[in-house]
Amino acid sequence: MSDRIFGVVGILLAVSFAFAALAIEESFLSDAVGPKAFPLIVAAVLGISSLVIALKPDAAPEWPSLDRLVEIGAAAVVMVLYAELLPVIGFVIATALAATYLTWRLGSGPIASVVTGLGTSVGIYVVFHLVLGLSLARGPLGF
Repeated sequence: MSDRIFGVVGILLAVSFAFAALAIEESFLSDAVGPKAFPLIVAAVLGISSLVIALKPDAAPEWPSLDRLVEIGAAAVVMVLYAELLPVIGFVIATALAATYLTWRLGSGPIASVVTGLGTSVGIYVVFHLVLGLSLARGPLGF
């Protein structure tokens, strides 16, 4: 029963995501694909996956224990904080903090998590901002 509920919620989320994507206004200078393509692809994949879950539920789903649910909730809170702090402290710092926490919770040691978080943040910054020239949120330090 829980799989069917999860599938229906996913379908509703996919439909609302598709409607939001269709509401994106395109300028006359957009590329051939346009800004709606990627969100619509994500909505389609989410919708199809959710439909499969709703139509073919697991006979005996195993729910995570309470401590695992708390960890999942904490990871969701970190991602919300990441989105909120991104324009305030900038891409490099926000990404380093979020990646450090998430890799630590996935099992890395504290030092390895910091190295991974910093490496991920700087690596993405170099590729997307310096190489590809895309605009990323600037923090108080200017990057």
